[in-house]
Amino acid sequence: MDKPAVLGGKPTFKSLLPITKPTLPKLDSLSNRYTEILSSGMITNSKYVKQFEEELQNYIKVKHALAISSCTSGLMLIIKSLKLKGEIILPSFTFSASGHALIWNNIKPKFVDIDEKTYNIDPKKVNEAIGPKTSAILGVHIFGNPCDIKALDDIARDHKIKLIFDAAHALGSEYKNKRIGRFGHAESFSCSPTKLMVTGEGGIVTSNIDELKRRIMIGRNYGDDGSYDCEFAGLNARMSELHAILGLESLNMLEKNLKNRRKFAEMYIEKLKKLPGIKFQKINSSCRTTFKDFSIYIDSKKFGLNRDELSKALAKENIMSRKYFYPPLHKQKAYSRFLKEYKNKLPVTNNISKNVLSLPLYSHMEIKDVNKVCDAIKRINGYSGFVRKKLK
Repeated sequence: MDKPAVLGGKPTFKSLLPITKPTLPKLDSLSNRYTEILSSGMITNSKYVKQFEEELQNYIKVKHALAISSCTSGLMLIIKSLKLKGEIILPSFTFSASGHALIWNNIKPKFVDIDEKTYNIDPKKVNEAIGPKTSAILGVHIFGNPCDIKALDDIARDHKIKLIFDAAHALGSEYKNKRIGRFGHAESFSCSPTKLMVTGEGGIVTSNIDELKRRIMIGRNYGDDGSYDCEFAGLNARMSELHAILGLESLNMLEKNLKNRRKFAEMYIEKLKKLPGIKFQKINSSCRTTFKDFSIYIDSKKFGLNRDELSKALAKENIMSRKYFYPPLHKQKAYSRFLKEYKNKLPVTNNISKNVLSLPLYSHMEIKDVNKVCDAIKRINGYSGFVRKKLK
């Protein structure tokens, strides 16, 4: 077995293998429409935005899909439009935007623990956390893996509170043969460059509620319904025609991208499952995930290295990796005022966030690259004792 690069062996890749790359359409599929809108001057929230929204409605099979500037602004507008107050329950194991949308709306985040296998919010912990100030549950489909939607919906109905979803990772995911985007009061998706469907920057809010659609539509335009007499303090959260055109082409590629990512994820699992100390996120049989990220859990006692040491060793092989999501929200500086409140209260979150590592994955990745990553991890594991000493 060749030595890992950290021990003087040759790096696996000559240049850096990134954690992800956007899978984009060819320019010639976009250029005519770009020329058209630049010539017309109608570059924001016009006919291609409307077409994009209609095609998303058909794809998801939801009543309303609204194009916005980002998933974050979508969450902010959902909370504002539903007139939520007090506290919202959410996981701490999530991207910062999930919590930021609450803080911007002057709502206190109430963090609960996650399921140790799926990494998603634990419905039992949600039920236990509901109090007199709870106005909503914010579920997050982590890495595109759908939450236990039925359990969360039952809890929300029993307590007469709202249910919303951060679906940033989940465009194309399915729960019981229904596409994510059809559940709860509303869901917010991301179309940023790290996602399967890309608009450059941008997002989508979906809902089956007519009044919520109305408020999101005016909310993305400062709260102005066209009368110039703002109904409430909204945002400038419109999507441009340029982004929508890119989104239309990217939507056409989505199912192919999903198929490719599943293939690569299955390869990772097959090649790494026999290594000691590696576990994978559980995807329930009733769900389809986008595999927006592919993460492995590292048991340092069995693997021989901890998550951070493996990440450093992979960097020596010119393989980029990411510690998603570390630190979890309740340990971030922006949420420091809540740290004492959650000391020793989120053990699964703390454990998962400290031990999971995302490996390179993108929709146009090559099979040989997956093989090289797996071979590098195997070599590092085979020399784990020596690697640990070298990294010190």
